[in-house]
Formats: sequence, structure tokens, C-alpha cells
Amino acid sequence: MVEDERTIAEAVAARLRAEGFEVDIAGDGPSAVETARRTRPDAIVLDVMLPGFDGLEVCRRIQADRGVPVLMLTARDDETDLLVGLAVGADDYLTKPFSMRELTARVHALLRRAGRSSAPEEPVPAENAMLRFGDLEINLAERRVLRAGVEARLTPTEFDLLVHLAGRPRTVLPRERLLADVWGWADASGTRTVDSHIKGLRRKLGADLIRTVHGVGYALEVER
Repeated sequence: MVEDERTIAEAVAARLRAEGFEVDIAGDGPSAVETARRTRPDAIVLDVMLPGFDGLEVCRRIQADRGVPVLMLTARDDETDLLVGLAVGADDYLTKPFSMRELTARVHALLRRAGRSSAPEEPVPAENAMLRFGDLEINLAERRVLRAGVEARLTPTEFDLLVHLAGRPRTVLPRERLLADVWGWADASGTRTVDSHIKGLRRKLGADLIRTVHGVGYALEVER
């Protein structure tokens, strides 16, 4: 838990400990990076505004060392900040003020997704290991994506979202369904999370790849 306001940090830590987690607290950028290096956490709840250096730099440095699920907390509902956070490796975000119930649900969902990504699995059959749609290549076994021969560095959540869309190309998938299937959320409270990750995919893979159906959801705009 990385938060410079001690009251908030202790309250969040107490709630997470009640959920069965072991929690370490850091109150500034440098100590957050050092604590993450030393303790190797399974997930990080990370405030954006921190002394030393901000949460975006913390996320950037931690992700450069090892991939770890990050839930970012921001006091501003600013789309630019959210997109920058996702670009440096955050998986999800919450805008202050937030409910403890939603925060713990998000942390549990992060860990479920991380478990699916990292748990040993049966080898992907060779005939199913690669999805190809024109100049888009998705390597399921290696979790790598190329477009026009250039590799795109996707976050684990972006990769899972793209694969889910690729499972039904040209089919519009509602935001609520994407939240349930990719994020593991049972409600629709985080539809902006879907929108922000879609924007991240468009930035990395091209704006023409994913079609928006306003008020409904998204479709991967490729040939079947």
C-alpha cells in the first residue's frame, strides 16, 4: 500500500488485512520502489500523488524490474492521467473518494487475473498458438502481439482484453460483458476502465483496429 496520507494508508491496510492479505505500507516514491524490490508483492495499491517522485514513476520503475498488478489511486478523474497510468503498467485505477468494498473487490480481481496469466497451464496446441488477422498476430503461448511485424508492448490486462475481442472478431461485446469476462467484476461500475484500456490498445496497435458502438461496447474490426 503506497499512500502518503497515513490515515488512509492505515485504513486501507486494515481492511486488506481483514481480507487475509499481508500488507506493507510505503509513504513516498523512493521507499515504495525499495519496499517492492525487497518484499516482491503480489499486488500494489498505489497513490498517484506522492513525495519524492509520483506514483507514475513508481509504477514505471517497479514494472521495469518485474511485472506486478497495480491498482492506482487518483484524486482527479482526469482521462490523461488515467491513460498515462495505464501506459506505464497500471492494470486498474480508482478515483478518490472510493469505498473500501470496491477497493478490495478490485484487488481480488487483479490477483485472479494475475493468477490466470502466470499459473502453469497445459501447452497451447501448435495449431491454436497463434491468432492471425491480416497484419495482426497474437501469440497466445508467448503472450506477444505484433502488428505489421512490429511488436506492441501490452500490459497483461490489455493482452487479455485483446484476446477476448479476438475470440469473436467483428462481434460487438458489451462493456459489462468485458468487465465480467476479463476483469472478473459482477457489476458495471468500472465501464470507464474498459474505455481506458481500449484507448491504450488503439494507441499501441492503431486506431482502426477496434470499433466503438456507442452505448453498447467494442468489436475487433478484422476479417474472421
